[in-house]
Amino acid sequence: MEDAGFILGSYALTLAAVAMFAWRTIRSGRRLAEQVPDEDKYWL
Repeated sequence: MEDAGFILGSYALTLAAVAMFAWRTIRSGRRLAEQVPDEDKYWL
């Protein structure tokens, strides 16, 4: 049990890194989608 802090800290750091990567990817995608004309947006 003496390594529990290290293990939980590692999980927290990993979760934060994945969340930040997902947030930046979604934000970048939304910015790029604004540059595409409406008639070219096949996902709408």
